[in-house]
Amino acid sequence: MSVEKAKEHLEKFGLIERIRVFEQSSATVELAAKALGCEPALIAKSLTFLVNGEPIMIVAAGDTKIDNPKYKAQFGVKAKMLSAEEVDRLIGHSVGGVCPFGINSGVRVFLDSSLKRFEKVFPACGSGNTAVELSIKELEQCSGYEDWIDVCKEAGV
Repeated sequence: MSVEKAKEHLEKFGLIERIRVFEQSSATVELAAKALGCEPALIAKSLTFLVNGEPIMIVAAGDTKIDNPKYKAQFGVKAKMLSAEEVDRLIGHSVGGVCPFGINSGVRVFLDSSLKRFEKVFPACGSGNTAVELSIKELEQCSGYEDWIDVCKEAGV
């Protein structure tokens, strides 16, 4: 089960006690923010794409969306998100619970600079009713990220 893989991963970093499980769904930014009682921007959403046939994940602030010109400049290809089936198969988590914890090997993880304005954020934790509270430093330590990048813009822009 996806949530178990995420929990096992976070346990290695001593962060398992930070996992929150909700009665209600937290599968979207809006639902997660409501469940946590925080602003949507604090939800660290995991966006998944294929770049030259290889899966990547970009963890970004909940109030952003991909800026296509920035994405193309960063990766050299047009942004094309994975389908729900591809996410499950290539990343190792299902849509609604995608996070950089306990993912399949070979998935490159990037952190978007939109997260840097916060002290703490709330990524999902492998299922559509979980989240984990992490400082940015903790997110860096346990996400296995490759680099900080700048490929997002505010959703209303």
